Amino acid sequence: MKKSLFAVAAVTAFAGAAQAQSSVTVYGILDVGFIGGNTTVTTSAPTKGAQVTTKTTGNQFGNSAEQTSRLGFKGNEDLGGGTSAFFTAEFQLSPTDTNLSGNLAGSTTAGSTSVGGLLNRQTFVGLKKNGIGQAAIGTQYTPVFNAGAVTDPGQYNNMMGGVIYAFSSGPAANAFDSTTGNTVAFTTRLDNSLTFQSEKFAGFGVSGMYVLNNKNATQYQVTGTGINSGSTAGGNTNTNGWGLGVDYALNKFYVAGAYQSFTQFTTAINASATGAQPFNAAGAGLVTLAPTNVASSATGVATIPVTQGQNVRDNQGYIGATYDFGILKAYAQYVTRQATATYNNSYFVKRTAEQLGVRSYITPTIEAWASAGLGRYTALGVNQPTANFNGWQLGSNYYLSKRTNLYAIYGATTTSNYAVTNTSGTVTATNSNSGQNYAIGVRHTF
Repeated sequence: MKKSLFAVAAVTAFAGAAQAQSSVTVYGILDVGFIGGNTTVTTSAPTKGAQVTTKTTGNQFGNSAEQTSRLGFKGNEDLGGGTSAFFTAEFQLSPTDTNLSGNLAGSTTAGSTSVGGLLNRQTFVGLKKNGIGQAAIGTQYTPVFNAGAVTDPGQYNNMMGGVIYAFSSGPAANAFDSTTGNTVAFTTRLDNSLTFQSEKFAGFGVSGMYVLNNKNATQYQVTGTGINSGSTAGGNTNTNGWGLGVDYALNKFYVAGAYQSFTQFTTAINASATGAQPFNAAGAGLVTLAPTNVASSATGVATIPVTQGQNVRDNQGYIGATYDFGILKAYAQYVTRQATATYNNSYFVKRTAEQLGVRSYITPTIEAWASAGLGRYTALGVNQPTANFNGWQLGSNYYLSKRTNLYAIYGATTTSNYAVTNTSGTVTATNSNSGQNYAIGVRHTF
């Protein structure tokens, strides 16, 4: 919704910059309600013959169950000749927390720290040429995220049960993501990115992303007043990546696919620094793809093979399709992700998942959706552990107006037995887990 410059000045410190724009839009989402759930983890120790089941329950008046609360600003300026400049600055909100963006943990090189200030969801500036497309630089969504956003029956809600956008059951952001920029299934957004998006031609659209953040250092040993060129140290800490996406629409049929590959490489740390067990979770800089509700300290399938530094190549792919039958829309999705140690392609962890769903308006004001999916974790390294999982979800919206709705969502997920190993490769336990998640709330968009 477009605001006057006076209104923009009343709600944001960006007003001075906004006055130079042809148009400015202030938008946002506030999502609050009751959220509850439970998780059950069963651990069996084969050497002791013991089995322990731990059940955890919780409930609260929380936020962002159906959609993450946010506040954003968009601007557009007509430069003439079919060219325009645009910007977006969007930040996460936490309506039920004393901290503006919530009491979340962010990933740093020294470990986790509390988020201070606004949490950046996406901020970028770009140029658009009518008939060709647009390009932008900043913190932006990845091609896989964008492809899934229009082909997910749950519309990327933050509840259990969805096996594609598995945010609530996923780990923290990995080393090369923005804070909370990662789900267990794929990377959602990245800093330091250049993106492009074409206009639609004969129903086809093409998009892409290039990520660049390199730091190369060399240290020279100084002896007296001279430099000993034979004694050097240092290395590279390089974060690079790319992604491509394509979509096609024909009448009531729509299909979107994307592939992306991101690498964080530290040449100062090589394979010899990792020891014999690349799945050891004791080291720093771990990138985690854990099954639902598995602590990141677990080894085996719970961690990607890197213990020192961040030498990981993360390849991710997605394809999704929808067909609108009129009375309902049908969805089909598939996602794959494999993170591999750059020093040895034999060490990796892989996650695949597929999901079917439907979404429909039962009445002009009542909307409902359902989804079900399954998948598998596979890892090579310590004991080659694997795990199967499944999930399902039901949800509904009751629209009080165009911008305000009540919602109810229920989801459940289960992960089969998987091995937990120690640093010597010995299986110390087998785990299985399950969880249920439910929410009733109200969402308002503006």
